[in-house]
Amino acid sequence: MAKRPALSRVVIPLTLLAVFLAVVGGSFAALTLFDGGQRTGRCTASGLSTSHSYSTEQTLNAATISAVSIDMGLPPRAASIALATAYQESKLKNIDYGDRDSVGLFQQRPSQGWGTKEQIMDPVFASTAFYEKLAKVKGYENMEITVAAQKVQRSAFPDAYADHEVEGRLFSSALTGNSGPELECDLAAAGGPAHPEKLRESLAREFTRMSESGEVESSLGAAGSNAPEGAGATTLVIKTADEKRGWALANWAVAHAAKDNIVGVDYRGQRWDRSRHVSQTSSQWDSDATGGAGGEDDAIVIYFAKGS
Repeated sequence: MAKRPALSRVVIPLTLLAVFLAVVGGSFAALTLFDGGQRTGRCTASGLSTSHSYSTEQTLNAATISAVSIDMGLPPRAASIALATAYQESKLKNIDYGDRDSVGLFQQRPSQGWGTKEQIMDPVFASTAFYEKLAKVKGYENMEITVAAQKVQRSAFPDAYADHEVEGRLFSSALTGNSGPELECDLAAAGGPAHPEKLRESLAREFTRMSESGEVESSLGAAGSNAPEGAGATTLVIKTADEKRGWALANWAVAHAAKDNIVGVDYRGQRWDRSRHVSQTSSQWDSDATGGAGGEDDAIVIYFAKGS
């Protein structure tokens, strides 16, 4: 059998190597160009010279807990206490198990009068029950978080609540509107069609009193020419006269982005854009937004993925 020329034994492997490098390089370039690199899939709140992040599941539950406090007219401190408590009790996950008959975000027990298991597994019900007890604690607003939480929970490990005070304060500040556009969710591209009416139903349920009184109003709208990348034709427009409450609602919408396929949120000349990648030097909030439907400052405009 004739021997293969020495040159071919060198050229063929080099050719295969070149093809391999081209494929890898092309894939890397595509990821970098179109997605800004791998996304974390987490939501981050910043402030107090630091930042903390939660999974999208934890952030969604944190948003509900905070929304209920706003709807009940409680101070941001109440949400800080509730968030630190829920993180310690359940890691902000709505679990259906726990010590003895404890369940839910706050590990409340049906046998101790918190409600039925089905009721406690409803984050809105569980949050309301927590705040109703907290509101009866005289001077809770000025107590250390661990002290106030213990007066509600009666935990066997009362000091543990203090371990989560900073992240509780950060997410409370963002989700109650006190720190403006400080919540970012670094997400992959939306995975399918969205349904604005479902988010509208969540809004009415989590901000029940304010929706019924007209302090918070919502309607479906149409996306304009300045809509963010990947937006469909239908938007949800939320209006409120209070700017702090407006930022709470805008950040609440960002917290719902993963679940409800939201691609952008506009409020007061700022836009959260899902397509932007979060890094140490860049933010997903920017001032290239319309500032609301028709330029109205009191409007939060929420954009959903195409197919909605």
